[in-house]
Amino acid sequence: MAGIPNIFENMEHEYRRQLLHAAFGFLILLFPFIGPEILLVLSFLMIFALTFLPEDWPLNRYLYKKPLPGSREMLTDKINEGLKSAKNLAISVFILMLISALLEFTPYRLPLSVIASAIAISTFGTSSANFIRHRKQLQVLRCKLNPGETERCLLPSSIVLLGVGILTACLAGLWLMHWQDITIDLNMLFFLAVIGSVTGALFESIPSNIDNNLSVPLGSGMTMWLFSSFGYSVPPQQMFFALIFSLVLGYLAYRTKIADLSALFSAALLGVLIIVFSELFWFVLLLTFFILGGAFTKYKYRYKESIGLAQSKGGVRSYENVFSNSMAALILAICYGIYPQHADLIIFAYLGTVATATGDTLASEIGTTAHSQPIMITTLKPTRAGVDGAVTILGEVAALLGSMVIGLLPVLFGRVENAPMAIAITTAGGFLGTNIDSLLGATLQKRGMLSNSGVNFVATFAGAVVSGIIYLLIS
Repeated sequence: MAGIPNIFENMEHEYRRQLLHAAFGFLILLFPFIGPEILLVLSFLMIFALTFLPEDWPLNRYLYKKPLPGSREMLTDKINEGLKSAKNLAISVFILMLISALLEFTPYRLPLSVIASAIAISTFGTSSANFIRHRKQLQVLRCKLNPGETERCLLPSSIVLLGVGILTACLAGLWLMHWQDITIDLNMLFFLAVIGSVTGALFESIPSNIDNNLSVPLGSGMTMWLFSSFGYSVPPQQMFFALIFSLVLGYLAYRTKIADLSALFSAALLGVLIIVFSELFWFVLLLTFFILGGAFTKYKYRYKESIGLAQSKGGVRSYENVFSNSMAALILAICYGIYPQHADLIIFAYLGTVATATGDTLASEIGTTAHSQPIMITTLKPTRAGVDGAVTILGEVAALLGSMVIGLLPVLFGRVENAPMAIAITTAGGFLGTNIDSLLGATLQKRGMLSNSGVNFVATFAGAVVSGIIYLLIS
């Protein structure tokens, strides 16, 4: 036993820091034996202790984040970044425990199992990911590879976070079930573990000034809480299939440089939820949009780049692109699972939102290559290409055809009974939704009231509403 402290002292600094970070996760073991109020006080005391920790205290030396050799971080004096990160983790736990305590005075509950799973994901999961990432970063430095090669470290570490997060989140739930007189549906336990871990991996992959020890536990915890309130779950084998299918497709998009890492996990989260709450075909529809969008982003890319109208980052999509174009589809897919009595209406609204996203992307990517003079949608007067609200005949035709493709898919797969009605409603919703997008661009976006992502977000909901209303009027 005497050799253990020596092993710890001689360990590489970042590995030692990650072990201490993971050790915080063992707080979960206390959950069945002490009350939520004591856990709340305990997390507050941790924040207090880490805030007023003496600089010469040994723990301070172990927790600080040591920059990699040659990195820009060496030029700063943020030696207590690791201590701040540890404090943020304690703050996250305190916030979750505080919400749980306050909800005791309401009809709602934040289950202790959700908090335990969020802690497991953000300690054991992120520590395992950081361990792998640091190891690969050191390999890059030792081999004197291009600094850009460090991006290769991100995907393996995020996958490790996902796997370890799912495993430890499930174990945390089982631990509470064993020691407390509570019953947790095993299907729900695995469902929430997957959703929470994918969310955690997503937040960890997003470049942000917000510390991961705030975004990962709070993001995964709030997401698991939201979906636990639905009381909806599926068998583990179905959940596992949805996860693997979504990850493989996201990985292919990442490898072909259609999506970055944050878009990969955004698409994986969307895929899992859409497949689970509806069915695989719904995700195939959305996938068609991503494939067409990615392909036509590359269409005449050099020409669009030469006139300053090309998609940034070489056409690589990020989480913002994914969620701004797909949030309406996700909400409708969830509604489909919860409200099956309105299935037909939801299906046509879903077709309308996917058609809008497809039509708008094709109109932008193909329309900008038109040699004809664009006109402003609000005044019909000539304007410059690329201006918010500018439209071309080529772009309008592309929007029409893109929307029609989405309308044809459910017909080809035998998902609708009335083929002409499905194609007409989907095409109308997509085409009108695309032009609503242009109208919003010419007004609200031009005035700085909405960003491009905000315009896409509103327009896709508008396309869903248009298709839904048309269905109600003619059905």
